[in-house]
Amino acid sequence: MNEQITGALFKRMVLHGAAVITAQKQAINDLNVFPVPDGDTGTNMSMTIGTAVTELRKSSPATVEQAASVTASALLRGARGNSGVILSLLFRGFAKAVKDKDSIDGRDLAIALDFGVAAAYKAVMKPAEGTILTVSRMAAARAAGAAREDNCLESVLQAAIEEGQIALDNTINQNPVLKKAGVVDAGGKGFLVILQGMLDSLRGVPMPEGDGEGEAKVESKTDYAAIAAEEITFTFDTVFIVRKTSPHKGLEAFEAYLNSIGDSLVIGEDDEAFKVHVHTNIPGEALTEAQKYGTLELAKIENMRTQAEDLAAGRHVQSTDDLDAVEQELERGAAMPEEPVKAAPEKKYGYVAVCAGAGLEAVFKDLGVDGVISGGQTM
Repeated sequence: MNEQITGALFKRMVLHGAAVITAQKQAINDLNVFPVPDGDTGTNMSMTIGTAVTELRKSSPATVEQAASVTASALLRGARGNSGVILSLLFRGFAKAVKDKDSIDGRDLAIALDFGVAAAYKAVMKPAEGTILTVSRMAAARAAGAAREDNCLESVLQAAIEEGQIALDNTINQNPVLKKAGVVDAGGKGFLVILQGMLDSLRGVPMPEGDGEGEAKVESKTDYAAIAAEEITFTFDTVFIVRKTSPHKGLEAFEAYLNSIGDSLVIGEDDEAFKVHVHTNIPGEALTEAQKYGTLELAKIENMRTQAEDLAAGRHVQSTDDLDAVEQELERGAAMPEEPVKAAPEKKYGYVAVCAGAGLEAVFKDLGVDGVISGGQTM
């Protein structure tokens, strides 16, 4: 039994947690309806912690401080989506708690989990209950109680997971979107999966192999066709990194601006850079405003409405990963994908009407329009 988490052991725990969530990512994707039903939480969390795996494999951390610092920095820069950014913040707070420590025991672990929760809540502009925030908070609180009873690492982490599972099961009652879909929170599930992988590492459980597409059992798969894409308030999931040019310049005004043009805002930062996740209809303006605070380094913008529509129709959900794949093929000398053959136009001009309500649609169809789009002011 391990009495202390060293740098080498923390590295193995993170690698194991990453392998477990990769094996279960599709099951987590199938729970994803909040904050938007785009079915990518498992993938985002898997790829986020995967960046830490890449960096940790290049290093041989002598202390838990070094291992946690490498992990937190990699997660911040590699964070994808709302859940990925929050996951990076949980590890950022953890890293702050173990600063200057060569190794940690059960009590230290409980404190570090609590530091992680505090960092996540501080960075999420409008925290919602029934999410990964709730699950991580309840897990950390139970870990603290368990550490007072028994300073055993495994006991503390096991208690945190058990309490986190209770909190996860209750998310369906706390969040109206989850209740409507009949599922638990995907981000909270992903967090517990990672913690379980870290505990398995402590116990010497073999690491899972493969990417696990569709292998894991899901609590309740979401009926995406029953969730209207119209429930998505803002269209574009926007994530970007800005390298600070003025390290001491506060982000309060920038936070207020982003809140005025979007929602689901999360900002994580370290001494050198900050990462933003926001849902907005005007991502270009968000990126432009960001450059007042530093140098824009990386941005990812995805259309959540089309992703939700693809999920509902059972189609492949397009993401920036598809663009990455095309670019990699081009680098290897492959030809650009051929454009699909387009049919000749039936006539020189076509007419489309945007109508609010069946009555107006009927009127315009009688007038001979070629197509009708349901919509109206603000729609």
